[in-house]
Amino acid sequence: MTTAKHRILIIGGGTAGITVAARLLRKGHTDVAVIEPSDTHYYQAMWTLVGGGQARAAATARPECSVMPKGATWIRTSATTIDPDNNAVDCADGSRYEYDVLVVCPGIQLDWDRTEGLTDTLGRNGVSSNYSYELAPRTWEFIRNTRSGTAVFAMPSGPIKCAGAPQKIAYLACDHWRREGVLSNIDVHLVLPTPRTFGIPEIADSLDKVAADYGIHVHTHSEVTAVDGGARKVTVSSISDPGAVTTLPYDVMHIAPKQSAPDWIKASPLSTCDANGYVDVDKNTMQHVRYPNVFSLGDAGSTPNSKTGAAIRKQAPVVVDNIDAYLAGRPLPALYDGYASCPIVTSSRDMLLAEFDYTFQMKPTFPVLNPAKPHRAYWYLKRYGLPFMYWNLMLKGLA
Repeated sequence: MTTAKHRILIIGGGTAGITVAARLLRKGHTDVAVIEPSDTHYYQAMWTLVGGGQARAAATARPECSVMPKGATWIRTSATTIDPDNNAVDCADGSRYEYDVLVVCPGIQLDWDRTEGLTDTLGRNGVSSNYSYELAPRTWEFIRNTRSGTAVFAMPSGPIKCAGAPQKIAYLACDHWRREGVLSNIDVHLVLPTPRTFGIPEIADSLDKVAADYGIHVHTHSEVTAVDGGARKVTVSSISDPGAVTTLPYDVMHIAPKQSAPDWIKASPLSTCDANGYVDVDKNTMQHVRYPNVFSLGDAGSTPNSKTGAAIRKQAPVVVDNIDAYLAGRPLPALYDGYASCPIVTSSRDMLLAEFDYTFQMKPTFPVLNPAKPHRAYWYLKRYGLPFMYWNLMLKGLA
């Protein structure tokens, strides 16, 4: 039994869902509904600075009602099943909503349990992660209380949101330890599944220098596959040489979890055929490859760009323009070029701003500054400019 029908139905009231809803309403669409169960909206990009002792967790959270666009219908429950053949979405409370156009942006799933032993030791035994609002302050607590020993910072294989975050916190920690005069007492390891610290050679060269300056041992083509919190050691497995395994001790560890599409998205007809199960869209139009009245953006979409808020800022106007065209029966006019931005904080004073498209060509917003090198001005942008833009412009459909 159908509870209601909406012209445009959006799954997810995070960055993508709110931005698209605001833009649709500004374009004159009047029947826009957002399915979102959460009472709190988070600016997750700031959690790295929370973990590095440079921001308060509370400053990253606001009531969901304060960001929900006026004029949007807020459906305060969770979507559980999508039935695209009948243009309907079923929800956790038993309700069913039909739509003319569906926008799927429920975010990404943090698969903590895909790393052996990780769930049991999170927030304890020196192990934390900035990928959680509750854990980011623990990261700073563990870093602040470490004066000697071994520190491990780890990134998993596979797509994750804000892929620079696992190494940003390593640089912030080392900067803190250097200022405290204890960096030389700490053996720092950065475990990365990638061939280098970054996919763009000029930026990787710059980050290599940052890591070398801090004395960080960088392990490439590797990932942490098991955590033994009681013994304070981790298993590091080689990606390029299956079967090659080493063990590292640790006193403090920051780890990013493996990530994938939400399980209920994986099980839906909208997903790709691979293990990550993202919503299968055309990477340029953001339209689903099999269901033309379905669009997706943000972390749950299959587009092969970096999963960042900056990517959403460029995807949202493409989705809105193409929804307009679809409803009017016109060819889709807007194309997304894969733009993403990765602000990489390299100390408590400097930041490198990597901006690039699908081809990994750099697309600097401020070409006067060398985009491959850290700058003080970028740090102020990260700490103050980007949060202001997020809350006051992006979520209101103005940027």
